[in-house]
Amino acid sequence: MNTTTQVDFGSDVVGNVGPGSTLAMGERGRLELGISVRGGRSVASRQFHEGALRVLRPHYLDESGQVCYVMVNPGGAYLGSDLFVIDVEVEARADLLLTTQSATKVYRTPGSFAEQRMTVRLGEGSRLELMPDQLIAYREASYRQNSHISLHPTSSLVMAEVITPGWSPDGGAFRYEEVRLRNEIWIDDENGAKLLALDNLLIRPPLGDVTGMGFMEGFSHLASLVVVDPRVNQGLADELDHIARGFDAHTGVSLTGTIAGTAGIVLRSLSNSTEELNNLLGACAGVLRERWYGQAPLNLRKY
Repeated sequence: MNTTTQVDFGSDVVGNVGPGSTLAMGERGRLELGISVRGGRSVASRQFHEGALRVLRPHYLDESGQVCYVMVNPGGAYLGSDLFVIDVEVEARADLLLTTQSATKVYRTPGSFAEQRMTVRLGEGSRLELMPDQLIAYREASYRQNSHISLHPTSSLVMAEVITPGWSPDGGAFRYEEVRLRNEIWIDDENGAKLLALDNLLIRPPLGDVTGMGFMEGFSHLASLVVVDPRVNQGLADELDHIARGFDAHTGVSLTGTIAGTAGIVLRSLSNSTEELNNLLGACAGVLRERWYGQAPLNLRKY
């Protein structure tokens, strides 16, 4: 399944990250995190950081054993030619909630784009909730985010993203140059890896009036929710679509095919409010948390 919004099917390649390696040329930060189960709780079995990336100490938000890690960029923002590399492995039956300390801010990137490359591997019966704060692209910013995700057919992924334009001195909207997000989602079984979804999102504001019909339908903010799980089906896609209709947003939901008994949902939503989109994504993720794991909705207060 290819899901597209203002799409460019480019040939960006996501490289693998070796454990304990040093920063390569052009890298500003590298983070490696491995999660396993010990004593009934998920814990870090591997942790490495270098440069402008790190994680805070782990938290346990309830009694489920799910561990929560918060990624931090002490530099505060992404600039031109910056490269951040993140490698996450959630081993069999482990459970990770990964979020960020604050919004990801991309400032002016003269000469070259800023980039984040993420590699994720989910083992048998494992779970990852990837719930970062919003991405803010400021005037003359160009940003690329490439994620390569490999799942076992029994693992579970919930991944959210909100993109919002940053403040501009002239008061204009969409003064950034480009935001490109590419997610490759693979299912690994005994017959090898198979591509479940290639999700490309390219927002490239045209010159002149960029707020009317034909470009994001006049909206300024965009949200995505990706869910991959053996329990995904058309009924769940319809339910999430129904939930989204209760918010001040324009939403579409797509369902992937099935590989080795698992399938995926991609929800895309447009609005003029970061808060509205965060609430929408939180409501959808909250339904899955309660139904599948008996957990309360997330309340990630970071102030």
